[in-house]
Amino acid sequence: MSGDWAVELHGIRKRYGRGRTAVHALRGVDLTLRHGSYTAVMGPSGSGKSTFLQCAAGLDRPTAGTVRLGGTEITGMKENKLTALRRTRIGFVFQAFNLLPSLTVEQNVVLPMRLAGHRPDRRRAAEVLHQVGLADKARRRPGQLSGGQQQRVAIARALVTRPDVVFADEPTGALDTTTATEILTLLRGAVDTHGATVVMVTHDPAAAAWADRVLFLSDGEIVDHLDRDAVTGHGPDRDAVTGHGPGRYGAAGHDPGRAHADRIAARMTSLAAPRAHTAAA
Repeated sequence: MSGDWAVELHGIRKRYGRGRTAVHALRGVDLTLRHGSYTAVMGPSGSGKSTFLQCAAGLDRPTAGTVRLGGTEITGMKENKLTALRRTRIGFVFQAFNLLPSLTVEQNVVLPMRLAGHRPDRRRAAEVLHQVGLADKARRRPGQLSGGQQQRVAIARALVTRPDVVFADEPTGALDTTTATEILTLLRGAVDTHGATVVMVTHDPAAAAWADRVLFLSDGEIVDHLDRDAVTGHGPDRDAVTGHGPGRYGAAGHDPGRAHADRIAARMTSLAAPRAHTAAA
């Protein structure tokens, strides 16, 4: 049933241009993601990752196929209704944070509520700021915070409306590894503790290793996937000592997820190799 799924993509195609010069960014993507799941999307440059995220999140319309979010079909939705849906039922976390510098942290967090025409819920804002460890920063402005703290604000803003799904586009791309650990821990915790659904595009195998499933895109198609359960025999393999997640973001010497990150990197290498060979030819 559609109610079981947070994200449904059926036959999604995206073409830019026409005729011989047309670029087929997506070539019939079929995908269903359950509520409370954490999915990472990877692929070589030009594989369609950004287009996939934009179509799935309702930021761009596919050329063909249907997209459903939380059981609601958004493909043919009028732009004003789609905008309202994005403000209330979808959360976004971007590499560049996208905070408004003139607003306080609290004002940035409740911005989706204001834009949706709802009265800002300061209690809910305080709740999510506490969740991301910034309860004492509500009255500060983004310029007074570190990069990692600004990304925490962005995560709080994404979660404040209790959305059907949070789309994260390279959320750790502008952060050092220590700060990236904090951000990935928050996203993982949002799934495990608060039942959020996260779809994350990343180029980093160590970041992708935090997800329940990694999808690999190539030439606009999902060509492979890797599930954590199939590799480890259990759920997300946090370090039993530190509580950190896998890969280079975990604690050295206490990292059961490092092998999983290596497997992801190997899959990526295998996808990139044919493209490199073709280009050389």
